[in-house]
Amino acid sequence: MPAGSQDPFAAGPLDRPSALAVLQHADALAGQGEYQQAAPFYSRVVGHRDPDLHVAALLGLAECRYRMDEEDAAVETWKLATQAPDTPLSWVAWRQLAAARVRQGDLRGALDAYREADRRAPADARAEIASRLGWLSKELGDRRAAGRYFGRSRAATGDRPIVTYAILAVTIAIGLVQFFGGTVGVTATNLLMLDKAAVARGEYWRLLSVVLVHDPSDPLHLAFNMYALYLVGPLVERIYGRAQYLMIYVLAAVAASVTSYIFLPDNAVGASGAIFGLFAVVFIAYRVHNPILGRGADALARQIGFLIVFNLVLDVGLIGGGVGIDIFAHIGGLIAGFWLGLILLPTGLTLASLWQHPAGAPKPAAAPVPGVLRLAGVLLLVVLLAAGLQLGTVIRTGSTGFIGQSAGALVAQRAAPVVDPPSVLAATGRARAPVV
Repeated sequence: MPAGSQDPFAAGPLDRPSALAVLQHADALAGQGEYQQAAPFYSRVVGHRDPDLHVAALLGLAECRYRMDEEDAAVETWKLATQAPDTPLSWVAWRQLAAARVRQGDLRGALDAYREADRRAPADARAEIASRLGWLSKELGDRRAAGRYFGRSRAATGDRPIVTYAILAVTIAIGLVQFFGGTVGVTATNLLMLDKAAVARGEYWRLLSVVLVHDPSDPLHLAFNMYALYLVGPLVERIYGRAQYLMIYVLAAVAASVTSYIFLPDNAVGASGAIFGLFAVVFIAYRVHNPILGRGADALARQIGFLIVFNLVLDVGLIGGGVGIDIFAHIGGLIAGFWLGLILLPTGLTLASLWQHPAGAPKPAAAPVPGVLRLAGVLLLVVLLAAGLQLGTVIRTGSTGFIGQSAGALVAQRAAPVVDPPSVLAATGRARAPVV
């Protein structure tokens, strides 16, 4: 014992310095594994008028009893600590009591105790507690609460959605060129828009490049689309990872363009077909794969179905009012997104990947067949898009287009200039931004 402190076993209450000295001595003994010797020193401080010291002593005593295989006595000691006035260590008592209840099989009691610990815990401890709350909620059948808690348990920092930011940067830069670039902007628009006569001549890049250009007479077209992409893009990128997200965006864009190419004679500009595809992916993934999301992202995911229906109804209303909306592009993007959401597996955290049974039983290794089926599903979509492109060319030209024409005829047609003047853009069908 430090010099100047009271005899810990003398009658009467200890003053604060002496009580601190006793606690430090008990901690030193416990740190050396001498739990039998440490327990009486902790007991001497229990009941001190300073709640901080009282709770600290109870926690130390409970730990000693637990280490000496006196589980019931340890649980009672943790209960005493939770009944004391709140101190900075009260959350530890609740956490230990919760863990004890898990060992006893009282999952509902453990859930309640972890919630009490969560209320009192410091910020750096809440991720661990939230993870345990997620496990218990899952075991008790509350999947929604489990997802919410697992979302909170994720690390505060994660990968930035750099693919989304890159798409936003390129699209906004091209949009600014369209608005302020004069003849350069006109050239960019004519080169990148979904000019369907040019697609019939073999300029297939337009099926994808259309997402980079917007109505140069309407800045809101670009603004709404980019805001929607800013909201939903990071969500899809978080769930599926950068590579799959880029593939989803590209395939949804091409699907939107091919559907428009088949059903709508007018040219089109805009990214909303691809963005509708992202909406559809989130709608399916949220319900099928249960991705772990933060509170804000989870709230957005729950609203996606409403946003899809609302925007389709809005499309019909605007078309009825004479506004040029490419609803076929929106539908094509949606269908592709629904399909990709079903066949692709998230690379981010999901409820299934985070949940571990308390017994720690290992998960069975994934069979190779699902991966093969996913690849087949993507290839099937690509084949359907190629068939749709062929069908659109047949409808538009009356020929078999890029498959059936001779090389000489195809080259001659590709040499024909794009003749649509800039003024025509205002009258063509456009893929307007979804209202989000």
